[in-house]
Amino acid sequence: MSLADAPAVTIDPEMLEAEAKQFALEFSAVREAIGRVIVGQDRTVEAALTAIFCGGNVLLEGVPGLGKTELVKALSRVLDLDFRRIQFTPDLMPADIIGTSVMSSDEHGKYRFEFRKGPIFTQLLLADEINRASPKTQSALLETMQEHSVTTSGTIHQLKEPFFVLATQNPIEQEGTYPLPEAQLDRFMFKVVVPFLNRAELNEVVSRTILKTAIEIPKIIDGDRIMTLRKTLDKVVVTDALRDYAVRLVLATHPGTDFAPPRIRQFVKWGASPRAAQALIRAARVRALAEGRAHVAFEDIRHFASEVLGHRMLLNYDGQAENLDLAELVDECVKSLSETM
Repeated sequence: MSLADAPAVTIDPEMLEAEAKQFALEFSAVREAIGRVIVGQDRTVEAALTAIFCGGNVLLEGVPGLGKTELVKALSRVLDLDFRRIQFTPDLMPADIIGTSVMSSDEHGKYRFEFRKGPIFTQLLLADEINRASPKTQSALLETMQEHSVTTSGTIHQLKEPFFVLATQNPIEQEGTYPLPEAQLDRFMFKVVVPFLNRAELNEVVSRTILKTAIEIPKIIDGDRIMTLRKTLDKVVVTDALRDYAVRLVLATHPGTDFAPPRIRQFVKWGASPRAAQALIRAARVRALAEGRAHVAFEDIRHFASEVLGHRMLLNYDGQAENLDLAELVDECVKSLSETM
């Protein structure tokens, strides 16, 4: 049977509205629970939750001490998911991440190779300071982040769902680091720049750490519930105009297209990939459901434009010499596009 002959899927509008309201309640409860531990990083928390609910990965860029590790720990407790941390260093090898085959003997004295799983076999993986590992080690994550599987000795090992990678990198100290290649950056749904805390937030963090006030974080949902909620995302209505808006927004990051604003043409060498358009729509669906809506609006597409598009753009020589902020260029792309075309 061809795709043209496939029966159309009917969606009950009332049931979809009910599912959207339930999604909003659970998403809000998870966000509120994490907010008890993480101070002043609302946008970062929202991005991490959005990525988890639609099956993406997140790259966090920020100086040490902003709570990136605590965020993943809080996520693992609230979502009842397995958590592991890998501290990336220059001497880390791919086998240290994915595992290796070792020779063992059975009760009859026969020798055989047995695969010992590495720390990547988890559900929430914190790849701390990922840019400190060599490109060979970084590449070990490519298949895992895209396919949620590990291939070793010709055997494919599927990871337990949901699987989520939260990687971090320090934007200040660059000595002894290896910049992430474009192919790997493209695997991250979001790149989030974690801002430093303001006066009130920093006072709150210091107060909590000095007083060591115990904060109980309840389990809100689990992995099975997340997988169920993901099915609701596919039902969220995305009109042709909204899909085309996301496509035009991605094309606006390419200097050779009619949609590119002047500074994109002047300072950008290459724009965002097709994965960016997919990520914009997936993130928009989560945001719509988080607000109790079963349809995507234009604002939902724009909401995470900087986090989706910025790290997928490549500045040319002039752009690098000017040390341009990619977030500002993305904002220019957003402002240059009309909602109708």
